[in-house]
Amino acid sequence: MIELLDELEKNNIGKIVKDIYLKNYTTYKVGGKATALVYPKDEKKLVLLLRLVKQYNVKHMILGNGSNTLFSDEDYNGIIINLKEFDDIKIMNNIVKVGAGYNLIKLSLLVAKRSLTGLEFAAGIPGTVGGAVYMNAGAYKSDMGYIVKSVRVLTPDFRIITMANKEMKFKYRTSFLSQNKGYICLSATMSLKRGKRELIEEVIRDRRTRRLESQPLEYPSAGSVFRNPDGLFAGKLIEDLGYKGLMKGNAGVSNKHANFVVNYGNATAKDIKDLIEFLREEVKDKYDVSLKIEQEFVNWE
Repeated sequence: MIELLDELEKNNIGKIVKDIYLKNYTTYKVGGKATALVYPKDEKKLVLLLRLVKQYNVKHMILGNGSNTLFSDEDYNGIIINLKEFDDIKIMNNIVKVGAGYNLIKLSLLVAKRSLTGLEFAAGIPGTVGGAVYMNAGAYKSDMGYIVKSVRVLTPDFRIITMANKEMKFKYRTSFLSQNKGYICLSATMSLKRGKRELIEEVIRDRRTRRLESQPLEYPSAGSVFRNPDGLFAGKLIEDLGYKGLMKGNAGVSNKHANFVVNYGNATAKDIKDLIEFLREEVKDKYDVSLKIEQEFVNWE
């Protein structure tokens, strides 16, 4: 690992932060220590970085805002890669070309000011463009699949290709990228529509108010824990079982919304994972419904 870090510094890959605590880089505010966090400067440096971690056989992963990830409490003996520097943006009429590291909420507010509609659903999703494309993030009956025209992708063999919307296989909270982990979103091209700025911003304000009233945004969480089964709501299934407020250590089922597990202060990753798995087992046992977890569990092997 020391040799790899020396190589990264020698090749001026980008900013390197050693021995980081993952709880400071995830919205659950839990997770052990990682060997290093690397911010590659550009696509060429990213490719070189990935070639080097492959050469040295070092564990690695891409992490955006950490808003959909649950790391274990154990140390992550590898490299965390953040594409924060990939934040170029170009808006031409109704077409938006934006880098994978661009903040999704910031983007939704920016296009609203440009009187572009279609991204209002993302105004409350605390992720990056790359993460949103990866998991096909959505809300209010819309998602990235409705607006993304194409995605520039780095393949496992280090080629940069452009994938059209159909090739991305966007479905409910999933995409080609989440099903093929070696592919990395570099940037996305979105097609929005012209609208009235006042109406667009009114929708965003209204939804922000609704989120504050219905979601536990005052506590660390990673959003909805489970996908909604066809024709059902995961939160209602959990609530009907009487599990609102249920605690495991310092992790709890939110009293506002039963599909949120929150960190009430100093919860461990194990507290959160145990609670999530308990809820899934209980719903399966009582309703014979298999809930799918939206969040990714990392470093639990």
